[in-house]
Amino acid sequence: MTSNLHTIRDWLRYAVSRFENSDIFYGHGTDNSYDEAVWLVMSALHLPHDTLDNFFDARLTIEESQHLATLIEKRVTEHTPTAYLVNEAWLRGFKFYVDERVIVPRSFIAELLEDGLQPWVEFPEMVESAADICTGSGCLGVLLAETFPNAHIDVVDISPDAIDVSNINIKRYGLEHQVQAVQSDMFTALKGRKYDVIISNPPYVDAPSMAELPAEYRQEPQLALGSGVAGLDHTHTLLTQAAGYLNDGGILVVEIGHNRDALHDAYPDLPFTWLDTSAGDQFVFMLTKEDLLEAGLQGEPNDAE
Repeated sequence: MTSNLHTIRDWLRYAVSRFENSDIFYGHGTDNSYDEAVWLVMSALHLPHDTLDNFFDARLTIEESQHLATLIEKRVTEHTPTAYLVNEAWLRGFKFYVDERVIVPRSFIAELLEDGLQPWVEFPEMVESAADICTGSGCLGVLLAETFPNAHIDVVDISPDAIDVSNINIKRYGLEHQVQAVQSDMFTALKGRKYDVIISNPPYVDAPSMAELPAEYRQEPQLALGSGVAGLDHTHTLLTQAAGYLNDGGILVVEIGHNRDALHDAYPDLPFTWLDTSAGDQFVFMLTKEDLLEAGLQGEPNDAE
């Protein structure tokens, strides 16, 4: 009975036990029951995660206990991702608002932005414009603004719900003067705009994988996950159109999941540069505008230089 649980220590132990005795799936920020329990309990109580040791033996109010019991039950029985239960997700130490309207942010591009995309961007302060295509919650756009402080940033998504959530995160970081959320089907509403850097973590799950997603992932907007039979529909659009929206010397950085082999088969003549991340060099590629043009990928005819 949860009525016997009084302290944060009690509730953490209980949450870990419930998670271990369930078939929930991790992958939205943690990979084990303890870290998931710490995230849920501390965030639900509005306590910084790094202060856990200070509050282990703090007693909860009746209302707090009831709230935690409800969240843990939803996590176990409904497989609701913790990010949705506590309306937050983390990338590179930045906290972002999320809810069921957007995918839970997770991207290796966030790691790459920490180094300013060097050496491909030599002087981050000289980047004047950047775009995040298929932005979801706008999280990578916020990180772009941090990485390139002198750049105007467009965060782009087809979903009006995603644009609403992006604007919440833009406002939370006080970036209204620098970051603009644009509702657009990929490049459709960006006619005439040019960027020094375009990044994208687009939908890339192929049809067979979509059919086998864990319950937690099925609660995310499916529009943000699936990308045709081979998982490359959105990547095709990026490759065939990006050159028309890049300045000379501009770069395109795209995350493609486990589709590297399929991508090479589709574009054998493209000189992909595969970027090193914590999971290896299989998941994010970089191409310059000139790479795309030399391969005959001219972008939008009216915009290509």
